[in-house]
Amino acid sequence: MTETTARRPRSLFFTQPDTFDLDNKYTEAALERHKREGLELAVRARWVAMGLTGILLIYLNPHWEVLWYHFILLLICANGWLIRRAGRVGQSRTELLLIFVDLLIMTLGMIVPNPFSDDIRPLAMQYRFDNFQYFFIILAAGTLAYSWRTVIAIGSWTAGMWTVGWIIAWWVATPMPGISERVATALAAYPDVAELLDPNSFMPTLRIQQVIVFVMVAVTLGISMRRLNHLLMSNAGLERERANLSRYFSPNVVDELSQNDEPLKQVRKEDVAVLFIDIIGFTKYAAGRDPYEVIEVLRGFHARMETEVFRHHGTLDKYLGDGLMATFGTPVPTPLDASNALNCARAMTEIIDHWNLDRRRAGEPEIRVGIGVHYGSVVLGDIGANRLEFAVIGDAVNVAAKLEALTRDLQARIVVSDSVRARVADENPSAPDAMAGFEAKPRQVVRGVEAPMDVWLL
Repeated sequence: MTETTARRPRSLFFTQPDTFDLDNKYTEAALERHKREGLELAVRARWVAMGLTGILLIYLNPHWEVLWYHFILLLICANGWLIRRAGRVGQSRTELLLIFVDLLIMTLGMIVPNPFSDDIRPLAMQYRFDNFQYFFIILAAGTLAYSWRTVIAIGSWTAGMWTVGWIIAWWVATPMPGISERVATALAAYPDVAELLDPNSFMPTLRIQQVIVFVMVAVTLGISMRRLNHLLMSNAGLERERANLSRYFSPNVVDELSQNDEPLKQVRKEDVAVLFIDIIGFTKYAAGRDPYEVIEVLRGFHARMETEVFRHHGTLDKYLGDGLMATFGTPVPTPLDASNALNCARAMTEIIDHWNLDRRRAGEPEIRVGIGVHYGSVVLGDIGANRLEFAVIGDAVNVAAKLEALTRDLQARIVVSDSVRARVADENPSAPDAMAGFEAKPRQVVRGVEAPMDVWLL
C-alpha cells in the first residue's frame, strides 16, 4: 500500500470518482455528456416516482395530514434538481453532500412523527407501514447517473441512517402502557406472534433484515455498474480504434483487422500495388486565390479520391498536400490488388471529369491530375515509438511516385508500369480488355530509376 493510499480516509473509498483513462478530449466530452444525460434521466425518474408516490399516499391516507409527506416529497424533488446542477464527471463535494442530504430528508420524513397528525398510536407503529421500501427508488435512480462507488455509498449511508434512526426512536419512544403485557398474556403460547402484534415493538430483527438486504442490493448494483462501466470504456476504446482505422482503410479491411489478433507492427515484405495522384499545376492555381477557397478545393478533391480508394478496397496511406498515396494489398494482400489499383485509377479520372463538368458550369477552372501506379515489393510495419504510424516503404513506392511525375512529360492522365499490366493479366486471365485504352511506351526513361521501363499510358 502506498503512503498516499494509507493516508486516504476509508470513508472516501466508496465515494471517490471512478478513474478513466481519457486518451483524448473527445472521450472526456463523451463521458461528460453521458453523465449529464444520466442525471437528467435520474431527476426525471425521481420526479415521476415522487408524483406517483404522492398520489399513492393520498389513496393510503386520505386526510389533510398527508400534506406533511407531500412536503417531504417536494424537498426530495428540489434536492434532485440541485444534484443535477452540481453533477459532473468525477463527483464534487457539493454533489456528494446533496446526495447525503437527499437520504437524510427521506430518513427523517419516515422516522419523525407527522407533526400535523393527532395519531395516538405508538411510534413503533410507524415502522409497520414498511416505508423503507421507498429508498429503493432513490437507489435505482442513482444507477442512472452515479459511479458504482457512489451507488454503494448510497446503500451504506441509507443503512446507517435508518439503523441510527430506529435505535434513537426506540430509545425515546413512550410505549402505550399495559398493551404489551395484554398481548403477551393473550398469546402466551405464541411468543413470535405476540411480538408481531405488539404495537410497542420495533421488531429489531426485521429492521436489521431491511438494512442488510438493502446493502446487498446496493453492492450488487454497484458491482454490475462497475462491470458495465468497464465494458462501455472498453467498447469506446474499440470504437475509437475502429474509427481511426476507417480513416485509412476501406470498411472491409477494417472489419478484417478488428477480428484479427495479428499485430500490424510485425515487419514483413509483401508485393502490393502503389498509387500516387496529384493535381497538376496546383501551385499556380492557388497563387493569388483566397486561402479558404483553396482549402475547400483540396477538401473536395481529397474527399472524392479517398472515396474511390476505399471503394476499390485500397488503403489511404497519406495525404500529400494536393495529392495522396494509396496502397492496394495492405495491411493484408488480396487476389485482386493490381486490378483494384488500376480500376481505382480509371475511376478517379472519371470522377474528376464529372467534377470538372460542375466546375465549368460554376465558372471555375478545371482540375487536372496525374496518376502513377506500380506493383512491386515493399516493407510493411509500424514505425515510431509512442505515436505509431503504419508505413509502406520500398522501391515500389518510389517508382510509383516517379511514374506520377512522368505524366506531365508524357501528357498522360495515368501512367502504369508493365509489372501492373502483367499482374492484372495474372489476376484476370479471362479479361483481356483490362488494359483497354492504354498505349504501350517501351524502354521509357524515368527520372530517378536506373534502367528504362516499359510503361503504359492513358
